[in-house]
Amino acid sequence: MKHIKEASWIRSPRNFLGSVTTFTREISFDKDIKKAYLEASALGVYAAYINGKKVGDAYLAPGWTEYAERIQVETCDVTAMLTGRDTVEIELAPGWKCGMSPAWAGNIKAKPVSPSLGACEAAAIFALTVEFTDGSEQVFTSGSSWLAERSKYLESGIYDGYVYDANFTDPEPLPAQEIFHTKDTLVDRIGERITAHERLPVKEIIITPKGETVLDFGQNMTGFIEFRIKGKKGERALIEHGEVLDKDGNFYRDNLRSAKARAEFVCDGEERLMTPEHTFFGFRYARLTGWSDGIKPENFTAVVVHSELRRTGYFECSDERVNKLFGNIIWGQKGNFLDVPTDCPQRDERLGWTGDAQVFVKTASYNFDVERFFEKWLADLRTAQRPWGGVPHVIPDVFDPDMFSSAAWADAVTVCPWQMHLTYGGSEIIEKSLDSMKRWIGYIDMFIRDGIWRVGRHFGDWLNLEHDSNGPCDVGVDKDLIATAFYIYSSELLIKSIELCGGDAEEYKANRQRSIEAFRREYMVGGKIRPEYETQTACVLASHFGISPDVAETAAQLNDLVTACGHLKTGFVGTPYLLHVLSDNGYAETAYSLVLREEYPSWLFSVKMGATTIWEHWDSLRADGSMWSIGMNSFNHYAYGSVADWLYGDAAGIKTDESAPGFKHIIFAPLTDGRLSYVKASIESRYGVIGSEWHTENGVTEYTFTVPEGCTASVILGGKTAEIGPGVHKFN
Repeated sequence: MKHIKEASWIRSPRNFLGSVTTFTREISFDKDIKKAYLEASALGVYAAYINGKKVGDAYLAPGWTEYAERIQVETCDVTAMLTGRDTVEIELAPGWKCGMSPAWAGNIKAKPVSPSLGACEAAAIFALTVEFTDGSEQVFTSGSSWLAERSKYLESGIYDGYVYDANFTDPEPLPAQEIFHTKDTLVDRIGERITAHERLPVKEIIITPKGETVLDFGQNMTGFIEFRIKGKKGERALIEHGEVLDKDGNFYRDNLRSAKARAEFVCDGEERLMTPEHTFFGFRYARLTGWSDGIKPENFTAVVVHSELRRTGYFECSDERVNKLFGNIIWGQKGNFLDVPTDCPQRDERLGWTGDAQVFVKTASYNFDVERFFEKWLADLRTAQRPWGGVPHVIPDVFDPDMFSSAAWADAVTVCPWQMHLTYGGSEIIEKSLDSMKRWIGYIDMFIRDGIWRVGRHFGDWLNLEHDSNGPCDVGVDKDLIATAFYIYSSELLIKSIELCGGDAEEYKANRQRSIEAFRREYMVGGKIRPEYETQTACVLASHFGISPDVAETAAQLNDLVTACGHLKTGFVGTPYLLHVLSDNGYAETAYSLVLREEYPSWLFSVKMGATTIWEHWDSLRADGSMWSIGMNSFNHYAYGSVADWLYGDAAGIKTDESAPGFKHIIFAPLTDGRLSYVKASIESRYGVIGSEWHTENGVTEYTFTVPEGCTASVILGGKTAEIGPGVHKFN
C-alpha cells in the first residue's frame, strides 16, 4: 500500500438499501505515463472500471474478513488502460458486509464496524496513482470530488441475487459522502483472489411436468449465469437458481430456505450481454420466466467462480464410480472455497464453518495449493477468537459473542495450522497460531471436571446415523466423550507445536495424560468402548487419537460394528478418520468395502443418484426421489469429501512424515484390493510432484513411486521397508 491511506472512506449520500452505488470521476493529465496502479478496498464488495473496461479479473473484491480488524486492499496495474482523458468508475455493492440472511437474525451479533456507517450501508476507499516518466506523480483519491449515483443494479445481495434495470439512470447524482472510519485496518491482500474459471454450456433445456423451462448445466457449481438478452423495453426476465429437480422432475429449491437466489433483468430493447459482478449462486439448474426472445442454449453460459487455487492433487483407479466420487470432491471444494471455506454456496447460510474446514483441511491441502487461502482464514480466526479463548463457530464471525464454542468445530484452531505445517513444511503458520492454540486449550481447561470436558454445548457427531436419520442432527454419540477426545487431540497438536517452536510443553502433557486416563475410566473397559457408549465414532476417536490402552482391540471393536451392520454410521466427527483406523489396524478390506459400497449409506450412493458434488447428508436425495429435509439439505457440502485423504494416503499410499514435513521425506505404503486393478495418484509438493501407482495383473502387482529432487522416501510393502531417493522407482 502506498497512497490509499491518504484517501477518504466514501459512501452514497442516499442510502438505497441493497442497491449498488457507482462513484465516478473524470481525470486528465498531459505527461507521459511510466506506471499507474489502483489501490482499492471496501466495506462491501467493489468492481472498478476505466473507460468502461473492468480493472483486473477479480470478483467480489476485496473478499470477506473480520471487518472490524482487517480489510484487504487490492492493487492492480492499470498503466495500459489510461489515455490521459479517462473516466474512472467504482461500483460498490453490499456484499458480505450488509447481506446477512434474516433467517439467522436470532444468532447474529451486534458488531458495529464503524460509528459512521449503518449496519446496512457499504463504503469504499481507493487511490489511483499515476507515475510519470519525469519522476513526478499524480494521485486521485476517493473523496467528495467523486460523483455518487445509484447504478442499474437496483438490488444486489449475496443471498437474494440481483435486479438489473437496463433502463434506469439516476436522475440526481450527488457528491460522494466522506465518512470517518479508521484506515489502520487496511492490509495488503493475504488470500487468493476470487476469479472466474470454467465456462459451462447448457447441457439440456428441460420442459418440466409443470411446464417450467429449466436449463441444466450438468454440474452443481458456484458462480453465475452470463446471458445474452434483448427483449422488449420494460419486460422483466427472471432466472431462479436451484441444485436439483424433485422426484417428479420439476424445478426444486425449497432447500435454499429464505435465499431468493435470483437474477432479474429489466430489458431496454437493446441486445445486451449480462455478466453480473457482485454476487454468486450455488446451482446446477436455472428456471427461466419472462424470456420473450425465445430460449437458445447458446445465449446462456454458467461461469464458475472460486478462489484462485492451483490444482495439486490427482487420483484415479479402475472403478469409474470412485473416479466420479473424486471428481465430485474436487467440484465440492471449488464450490465452497470462495475466499472462505464455506459449508455450502447456495442457501441462506454460506458461512465459514470451522467444523467443516477442519475435517476437510487435509484433503483440501492435497487437492489444491491452499496455503495462502488458509493463512488468510486463520488470521481471521485468530482475530475473532474471544478474549477468554473461545472460538466462534464461523469465520468471519457473525454470531452472538456469548455463543458457546463446540468441540471439533473450534478445534480448527489447532488442526488447520498443523495440517498446513505437515503439507507445506515450515513453522511460520504454527508460530503465528501458537498463542491462539494455547488460549483455546486454556478455555477448555475451565470446563474440565476430573479430566472430562463435562461443561459446555456441542454439535456432537453431526448428522451421524446412530439414531433415526430424521431425528436431531447432534444426538447419537455421547457429546462429552467427543469433547474430551478432541481436547486430548488438540492438546497433542499443541504439544507438538510448542516443541516445534522450542518451548516447554510439560504442563500440557500432564493435563493431556490426565484426560486420557479419565477417558479410559469413564468410557472404556480395557481396549473396548463400554456398551452404553459404544458407537463407531467412539471407537474411531479412541483409536485415531491414541487414547485407547489397546488400539488393536478398539479397532477390532470398530470393525465388528461396521461388519455387523454392513455400513458406516459416522457423521462429521467420525467419518474423516473411520477408514484410516480400519486400514491402519489390519482391516483394509473393510475400509475398501465401505468406499466401494453403493447402497445407502455410503459415498457411492450419491454417485449412483447422479450427484456431481458431495452432499450434506448421506441421503440428501433418497432412492425414491424424496428429500431428506427441506430445512437443511445442501447438495454441495464438502465435509464428507474428506474421504479423499484416505484415497491419497492409503489406497495410493502417499503419507507425510511428521519428522520431515512438507513431504521432504515421503512414506509410500499403498494398500491394494482385489476389487481394483489399478490406483494412481499424485500430489505436487513444494519440492515437486510425488507419484504413487500400482497395477495388478494375473495376481502380480507392480508399484511405481516418484520422488522429487531433494526428497527421500520409505517404501513399505509386505511388511518390509526400502529407502529410496529422487527419481522413479518400480517394485514388484
